[in-house]
Amino acid sequence: MALFWKRKNKERFVTLGLNEPTLTRAEEQSTPALNQSTAKLEQPAALSSTNAAPIVATTPALEPAPTGAAPTPLPSRETHTVTDAPHSTATTSPITPQSINRSAEESVQPATPPVKSVPSRSPFASSILGLDKSIEELQAEEAALEQALAARFRRAVAATRESLSERIDTVFQNRKQIDAELLDELEEALIAADIGVPTTLHILDTVRRGIARQQIGDIDALKQAIKSELLSILKASEQKGVASETSVPDNVAPYVMMIVGVNGVGKTTTIGKLAQRIKAEGNDVLICAADTFRAAASDQLAIWAERTGVPLIQQKQGTDPAAVLFDSLKAAKARNSDVLIVDTAGRLHNKSNLMAELEKMKRVANREVEGAPHETLLVVDAVTGQNGLEQARQFLKVAGITGIVLTKLDGTAKGGIAVAIAKELNLPIRYAGIGEKVDDLVVFDPEQYVDSLFD
Repeated sequence: MALFWKRKNKERFVTLGLNEPTLTRAEEQSTPALNQSTAKLEQPAALSSTNAAPIVATTPALEPAPTGAAPTPLPSRETHTVTDAPHSTATTSPITPQSINRSAEESVQPATPPVKSVPSRSPFASSILGLDKSIEELQAEEAALEQALAARFRRAVAATRESLSERIDTVFQNRKQIDAELLDELEEALIAADIGVPTTLHILDTVRRGIARQQIGDIDALKQAIKSELLSILKASEQKGVASETSVPDNVAPYVMMIVGVNGVGKTTTIGKLAQRIKAEGNDVLICAADTFRAAASDQLAIWAERTGVPLIQQKQGTDPAAVLFDSLKAAKARNSDVLIVDTAGRLHNKSNLMAELEKMKRVANREVEGAPHETLLVVDAVTGQNGLEQARQFLKVAGITGIVLTKLDGTAKGGIAVAIAKELNLPIRYAGIGEKVDDLVVFDPEQYVDSLFD
């Protein structure tokens, strides 16, 4: 399954190398770099040099051992085995520099048993990193997770699918041809799904052209034409705003996400879910509680911060939100955080003072971190339908919205608002809430969304 947060490059991950086989003794000797380092350790210059005689001459003469045994050879640096010197009943021969060299050469090259290579599989019985699993097992798990996510998303938009797809089926029931009456009923079905009047008229215009060219003559062709048009609208919206966090270079840190929206749309819950999912993939996340206007805002955010284990920067009620953001940016840079998520006051689009406050916060962020805020996400409740679209229009004028988070998509038959936002505002849908659990915030996939509406 694709990562929720894709900004961290592979170079920033630590490679443990636990699955890499260990080199055998023969392979080590065949490696020039290893041979050179071994030679330096095993062949001291004082022993192997041909001019070693003057050094030995200054050393006191060695006396033979009382038992008549020869001096014990020097032990090898690479083995703990000791080779016994042969005993001799004859008188020990005189010690010379040449005999010392021969003994040293024999001792530093002992016969060692071959080392067995480590198997390619990790020896651990289980691992949270998946190090105990083969590539095939990991790929099978990814495929299963993708299927589970697709099934959950399909269930989330079930109400919208029933409103749209089943109405289209009803429109075509007992009909053999597409006429003006059928198109009127189709228009009603699209508007009921909250796709919006302008978007609906655009889709119907495409359908009429297809009928004129005799490309649409049955229900399957009609559904395919609608799906293609919906997908093209959603894909076109990604050309503006911020469609992916990877558009910001990795050397810019922290990545600042500013979350805006009116009260009651699920803004605090969205922040908690974002923090949890981004942190779960190995990123250091920090939350800034800059909503000092509402008394319970910081308390609610503190509960989510404790639940997800993410640090929270907050101050008392009434503090300047820009000052809280400034402190949070300093803290994020001091701890090398990857992501800073900023909560803002649940402001109405007709409150000019709150909108001015938001603009001040953006100036502070841009002064402290290059390009910040890198995303300004507007949280929209899918249940509100066209009212949410009007909120988005007003926020876009003053807040510089770069993307949409569509919450409560599982609780409405008006999920077509995603298409209306994409068409009328040219803003990408970045995330979608499909449930109450902490992992029920998913990256919005246009293809998956459109397929779920009709399949």
